[in-house]
Parts: sequence; C-alpha cells; structure tokens
Amino acid sequence: MQNYTIILEPDHDEGGYTVTVPALPGCITQGESTEQCIERAREAILGYIESLQLAGEPVPEETESPQMIVINIAA
Repeated sequence: MQNYTIILEPDHDEGGYTVTVPALPGCITQGESTEQCIERAREAILGYIESLQLAGEPVPEETESPQMIVINIAA
C-alpha cells in the first residue's frame, strides 16, 4: 500500500474543489465535497497507476509529503 498526498483547491468559478496529486503529474480530478474529492482521488490514482503498469512504466512513489505554508505579506 502506498500513500499519496492530494491537494484540494477551491474552484471559485464552478464550485467544489479541483484535486491534484503532486507525486503523479497530470493526475487531476474534482469534487463538490471533501468526501467526494477523496473518493474521486482514490479512483483517479488507481486508474493512473493501472495505466502506467499497462504501459510498462514505473509507478512514482511519494517519498516526502509536500508542505504548504501560508505567509502574511504587508501590501
């Protein structure tokens, strides 16, 4: 079993969230709620990995979780 970090970004135009998987370039999905995003991310990750395996390509592993830091800027 492999762990992958997912990032949920609010979609202000369409509502819900856009979901990306930093360790799997191009693995993107979307959802209306956090729960739906997690479910769809699992499906997207499994499909992504399956397509790599069918093509004989290596499956990237996440060795370090990405960090997100919010900083304040006086403007």
